Order: sequence, then C-alpha cells, then structure tokens
Amino acid sequence: MQPKRTYSMQTKWLGGIFLTSSFVLTICISFLSSNSQSKPIPGMPEHHVEGGFKNPYQPPEYKPSLGRYIWMRLTNELPYADWEGKEALVPNKKLDPSTLVTAAPNTAQVSWIGHSTFLIQYLGVNILTDPIFSERSSPVSWAGPKRIIPPAISIQSLPSIDYVVISHSHYDHLDINSVNQLPGNPHFFVPLGLKEWFLEIGISTERVTELDWWDGEVKENGKLWVQATPSQHFSGRTPFNFNETLWASWMITLGDTKFWFAGDTGYNPHQFKQIGNQLGPVDLALIPIGAYSPRWFMKQQHVNPEEAIKIAKDIKAKKSVGMHWGTFQLTAEDVIDPLIDLENAKRKININDEDFTTMAIGETLYLQKSNP
Repeated sequence: MQPKRTYSMQTKWLGGIFLTSSFVLTICISFLSSNSQSKPIPGMPEHHVEGGFKNPYQPPEYKPSLGRYIWMRLTNELPYADWEGKEALVPNKKLDPSTLVTAAPNTAQVSWIGHSTFLIQYLGVNILTDPIFSERSSPVSWAGPKRIIPPAISIQSLPSIDYVVISHSHYDHLDINSVNQLPGNPHFFVPLGLKEWFLEIGISTERVTELDWWDGEVKENGKLWVQATPSQHFSGRTPFNFNETLWASWMITLGDTKFWFAGDTGYNPHQFKQIGNQLGPVDLALIPIGAYSPRWFMKQQHVNPEEAIKIAKDIKAKKSVGMHWGTFQLTAEDVIDPLIDLENAKRKININDEDFTTMAIGETLYLQKSNP
C-alpha cells in the first residue's frame, strides 16, 4: 500500500520568508532579475547572451514573483509538507565500502549516495555526479535545507574518484566541502563559466574541463567520452551572479555503455528529443523526480515525475532511475510525494518498473546490457 501524503497546516510566519533559506530566496531574486540578461550575442549559440546564458525554450512570459511567493507562505495558501520525523518513509541503507572498492571492472554498477550524488563504476573507472556530503545545502553550516537522510557512505570511505561531473552551481549540486574532500585526484567536468570557481578554491587548472553544450572530451585512452548536453535550468550562488555560468546535463560514454545524468532541469519538447536523436539510445538515465511544487513556481526549472518520464522517452533511455528526492526539503511537496506521483504517472503512461524505477539511498544497481 502506498504511503499517504501528509501536510502540516500550521502557518509558520517567520518560515514564510526564511524556511527555504538561501536556496529558494536566490531562485526568487534571480528570476526577478532574469530580464537583464536576454540580449543575444551575434554568431554565438542561442543560449549565449550578454552577461551569461539563457534557456532557449523557456516561455518569455514566465516570471515568478517574489511577492507572490512570500504571500503564499505567509498565508499558508499552499502548506509546505512537514518532513520532520519522516526519515523512515525514505528507503535507505548504508553502502558497504568493500563493494565499491572491489567493484567488478567488467560489470557496470551505479550506487545512489543521496540527492543527485551517484557513484558510477565501470571498466575500472570511478565517476561521481554532483557530490554533496554536507549536512546542509547552503552557503553556511548553521542554516539552510538540512538533509533528513545522511549520505549512504562517508566521503572518507569512497574509493579513489577519477572523474566528477557537475551540472550547475547551486548549493545542493556544487558543495565546496565535498569538492575539497574527495579522495584521489579527480578531474572535474563543469559547464561553461564554472571553471573559475574551482580555480578560486585551489583546484589546479589541468584538473578542470569546462564545456559548452554538445562539446565533449575523451579520457582514459579513448575508453571514456564525457559530453555536456542541454538542460533547462539556471545558475547562481548569490542573487548577484544569476546565469553567469551555464547549466548542463551529461552524457557519459564508458566503453560500450552510455549513462546520462540530467542534473536539474525543467521540461521542453525540443532539447531532450535532440539528445535522444543525436546520442541515443541511453543505457541508464539518472533523472530528477523531486522538488516540483508549487508548479506555477517550479515548472520551468524542475520536472515532476510525469515530465521525468517524458524526458526518459525523449532521450531513448532503456532504463531510468529517479533522483533528487528524499534528501533535502527544497519545495512544498511531502517527502514521499515523488514516489506516489511517479507510480501514478507510470500507470497513466503505461511505463513498467523495469523502464523507470527508483532506488533506495545506499542501493547499488548492476546494469545488465541488453541487445539493441
């Protein structure tokens, strides 16, 4: 039986402004300033604009209001779910470090550490996505969205990391403490404009590759191909650097296997079909299914489960796993809502569990290759 949705009906006046902390406040302020960076640059791709980047397929009339959002929170018009004490609703377990260190080199395995952090292991290569091991998704350690489920493994217990892909600059995807503590000497793949951040924190230039959409780089003597692909999102770590750096999804081709990591994204009927037509099919897609409510506010930046399934179909994914849920409360839906809504969407669109599934935090998926 599916768990029930439960929402707190208590109006939290101070929380109406501050509960979602710097993450959502940055979203609000950033959207208000979005019109300042819309002038195209002659001869450049359409997502390049003066001062940064834009989403080519985001409706021009989309303009969330900070005042509207604050009013919604103050009046409890849309109650935010209360996640307190609901850790048991999120399937989770600890990862055994020995199963990662001794990963079979000829069997692809993918372990979910939490939120959007996965460890991909294949052919002796260890790749990490958007690593965040900190207790909070925030620029400070004493405030901001707090994780309800700890990482499935400590950062110190990870095997040596060879490569890291970063989807964008938001705090729940680019965490300075995690970047600084990763074991090994990993090479970072980042969207255009983000390399400077890594250089500023002391990462050497030869360890960072900065890519525009559709650009890629070969590593491991041709065994690994990492390519930045489009997504529909935004960037900024303060209200003052909105969209100065690009955001991206990532196609990771390791030997005979293609992994696609979506990062954060909204849906449009153009970019993902283009990815599927040019680069598909994909053996395993990692696609967000959480942080989507209220839709009037989040729709253009975060997909809901039904849209996540559309993305999986567009990119021609053989198998997809839902991520970006059950770790940090960033939006209004309950901790278990993404699972409920995914199951409803799968029934509606007639998708089976083998095609689109979820994992427990701490679970490892062993990818069985099927004939094309």
